[in-house]
Amino acid sequence: MLLKIEQVLSPEALSQAQALLRSAAWEDGRNTAGSQAALVKNNEQLPGASREAQALQQLVLQALERHPIFFSAALPKRVLPPLFNRYGGASNFYGPHVDQAVRYLPGGQQRVRTDISCTLFLADPQDYDGGELVVQDTFGEQRVKLAAGDMVLYPGTSVHHVSPVTRGARLASFFWIESMVRSDEQRRLLYEMDMSLMRLRAEHGESEATVQLTGTYHNLLRMWADT
Repeated sequence: MLLKIEQVLSPEALSQAQALLRSAAWEDGRNTAGSQAALVKNNEQLPGASREAQALQQLVLQALERHPIFFSAALPKRVLPPLFNRYGGASNFYGPHVDQAVRYLPGGQQRVRTDISCTLFLADPQDYDGGELVVQDTFGEQRVKLAAGDMVLYPGTSVHHVSPVTRGARLASFFWIESMVRSDEQRRLLYEMDMSLMRLRAEHGESEATVQLTGTYHNLLRMWADT
């Protein structure tokens, strides 16, 4: 499931994030790439231990915790700390690749399966040309370039790339999620059911049918979830 989520960051949080990015010192993005990805990765990245990266991580994680659509779509079990990259100038693209299946939380003691890949856009799209995230989806190639503060979720199994930035700079946060529900098909069914339940409640309140369907949703989640 490829899903676009609007306004993950509030205007205030987005303004804070952009100010932090303007003051940050960047390094070669290949420093954190695996052997295959390093061959096609050409961007810049914030050092994870920097003051700016730490503050930005808190902004993003707090926004995710407050966003009901994100929780419904991802059903997160573990979220890897967000990272931050920049595309522009001579460091302006990332060729086709697939994300690592398993990554480590900081400290290297706990493994995280990368079920879902996430990109949170932090630069206004009119400020740069190119830079589309191109994902090979079930229904063909999807080209994604969103407003600052918006986010896209897509399966970690997808081949994807970032097209060259030819003007300005593309700034974004990227991270991975291990979901309580490993199957993308099962997550899609649960998400669609949850969205329908929200509409039913808004239109009809807690009717008998709504309560019964809510029970079905939770029984499916109970059946499929690994907590």
